[in-house]
Amino acid sequence: FGFQNCSPIESDIGLVEVCHQLGARFMQLSYNNQSLLASGCYEEVDSGITRMGRQVIAEMNRVGLVVDMSHSGERSTLEAIAASARPIAITHANPASWHDALRNKSDTVLKALAESGGMVGFSLYPHHLRDGSECSLQSFCRMVADAADLIGVNHIGIGSDLCQDQPDSVVAWMRNGRWTRQTDFGEGSAAAPGFPAQPAWFEDNRHFPNIRRGLEEVGLDQDSVAAVMGGNWLAFFEKSFGPGGTI
Repeated sequence: FGFQNCSPIESDIGLVEVCHQLGARFMQLSYNNQSLLASGCYEEVDSGITRMGRQVIAEMNRVGLVVDMSHSGERSTLEAIAASARPIAITHANPASWHDALRNKSDTVLKALAESGGMVGFSLYPHHLRDGSECSLQSFCRMVADAADLIGVNHIGIGSDLCQDQPDSVVAWMRNGRWTRQTDFGEGSAAAPGFPAQPAWFEDNRHFPNIRRGLEEVGLDQDSVAAVMGGNWLAFFEKSFGPGGTI
């Protein structure tokens, strides 16, 4: 359904359409590191969207492959929003104003995303949460409600970033790939290298009803709760996955 980075297209723009034909509907332009298309959020210098990146964004727009900037840097994300003729997504991240993590996004990015018609999915990954694994349901849902006030409820949803029933070796593989001989702990550390414990109120996909209840408790009305819990993503899918015309 979605690629965490642009490796599947290698350096061949023709593979964008092939990936879409095979069922891919989202592609991140970078995963923490610099790619051929954009800078990742772990790079010290964000050089923005590359020459190839602009061409690939146009091709993604044409075929209906959504640009995802969840793991990209600030400048690259803002440039992707500006360069894309179709709304883009940040499928799994939270506001940096709520919890300052490398992967979380500034209010500047969130506002630009919403103004362009894009979507953000709020993450349940503990490294993205205020107080980590001890984050309360009320704190998370209050953040969602505040984001609705900031950018509009129609541009927000849930993007859990849940890697369910997978061993710690999976997260080590995702962080390290083949690009380094040193161990990269990502947002973890040598003392805690694996998956952090999920909050007790969201241990797996059976607990989505807890989020619905929490959103109601912080004051969102029924229509807004339904939108955040999936309605907004469905509307975004319907307008994003088909051809966008010749570009």
